[in-house]
Amino acid sequence: MSSVKQYLSLVKFSHTIFALPFACIGFALALHQGFSFSPKLFLLVLVCMVTARNSAMAFNRYIDRKFDALNPRTAIREIPAGVIQPKNAFYFIVVNCLLFMIATFFINSICFYLSPVALFVVLFYSYTKRFTPLCHLVLGCGLALAPIGAYLAVTGVFAWLPLLFSFTVLTWVSGFDIIYALQDEEFDREQHLNSIPVLLGTKGALRFSEILHALSIACVVLAGFVGHFNILYWIGVSLFSGLVIYQHTIVKPHDLSRVNLAFGTTNGVASVVFAVFTIVSFFV
Repeated sequence: MSSVKQYLSLVKFSHTIFALPFACIGFALALHQGFSFSPKLFLLVLVCMVTARNSAMAFNRYIDRKFDALNPRTAIREIPAGVIQPKNAFYFIVVNCLLFMIATFFINSICFYLSPVALFVVLFYSYTKRFTPLCHLVLGCGLALAPIGAYLAVTGVFAWLPLLFSFTVLTWVSGFDIIYALQDEEFDREQHLNSIPVLLGTKGALRFSEILHALSIACVVLAGFVGHFNILYWIGVSLFSGLVIYQHTIVKPHDLSRVNLAFGTTNGVASVVFAVFTIVSFFV
């Protein structure tokens, strides 16, 4: 019987740190605009975030289990290593999808009606490496649902400002996923899988990532002007931008030894720091 710890490892639960802070930004933005705080609603949003991500990550591991078994870097993952059986991973995916949809039902009608669309986006990503090098952008789209989804949970309506934060997540996540994919460039090419590194090579992929990250910085800057936010927000923007740029100084075409530092630590800190300064700026 697989333990809870093994399932948390399966879905890389610690990586929730990438999108969750932006979901909190979307939620706090709605409160900043005059909506009342509801502990129940906040808990439901957290449930949606966790279950949607669990579904997406577990589905990715389930669908890619044969490729993971062939790749020395990923062969130690729970399914190819035999720690979690494929059928149990599938049941885990189904349960999390159902929990996600149930949670949206108790939020509001628009979130419930859009829940199948959200699940489709986050699950569909797992197939995209099979036919398009733009798979990184699909992953970005999945995580980009966090801020607008949390905003919709509170307000029930779309708005441009939370969408700007969603565009930030889309370009930011897509950019650092390209950096992460550099580790598997040779393997993906051998297995006829698609990615930006396979399409453009290491140097070209890093340039493409830089363009996406420049767009993510432009989005948070534009959001600051649209929202007329105070100095605390701009401090957050500066720190976020600095950390995003920093990862490009430590990952070089001839030296990929610090890819995990760029992918995990730097981006995790960037997300949390930006969220803290942004949310505090709403209420100070």
